[in-house]
Amino acid sequence: MSKEEDIIDRLVLSGGLEAAGVDSENGELLYTFTPKIKEIMPELYNEHLNDVNSEVMALWEAGYLDLDFMSDDPVITLSDKAFDELEIKKLSKRRQWSLDEIKRLLII
Repeated sequence: MSKEEDIIDRLVLSGGLEAAGVDSENGELLYTFTPKIKEIMPELYNEHLNDVNSEVMALWEAGYLDLDFMSDDPVITLSDKAFDELEIKKLSKRRQWSLDEIKRLLII
């Protein structure tokens, strides 16, 4: 077992990660953080939070998201461009995945 697999196993067993699905391209399990990750591995939580913020800002700058900065907790909404398949295909695979995750969270 690799070091990465060992860490994943420990995080799953401690409740910091949970299975979220299967990657349709390679069949690997996909995981999502639970709120416990903040307690278990605060440095990983902060790194993840910085990554999420970076992706949101990049999608906003590219016009896929609208952000209302006037409130204490900025509000994120989807722009029309976020639903335009031709525009979405212009994004990198990573940004497409990020946009899909934001849609999933906002449209629930």
